[in-house]
Amino acid sequence: MLEPDVFSALANPVRREILMQLRKGPRAVNDLASGFDLGRPAVSEHLQVLRKARLVREEPRGRERYYHLDPRPLSEVDDWLKAFTHYWKQRLAALGDVLDEEARK
Repeated sequence: MLEPDVFSALANPVRREILMQLRKGPRAVNDLASGFDLGRPAVSEHLQVLRKARLVREEPRGRERYYHLDPRPLSEVDDWLKAFTHYWKQRLAALGDVLDEEARK
């Protein structure tokens, strides 16, 4: 089985929400699981996908594991989105020109 890449890891809304929660700081699995209508094993599976995509890192603390966000792989997404940002800026500028032209009529 192929290791998940950043894009496939981000494709799932639960994993995106886990990343949003981890923006606030490291969280234990049980703490993360309490915010979902999913069992701890399901949340652990999502965390495993995020870990394999290098978006989170795991830190054992006693009997618990804490997860930390690692945003570095998100630069790949940012690079990919830049092409679309440029495209939409051009399209919105063209729309602005059309609207300005219509307003002058």
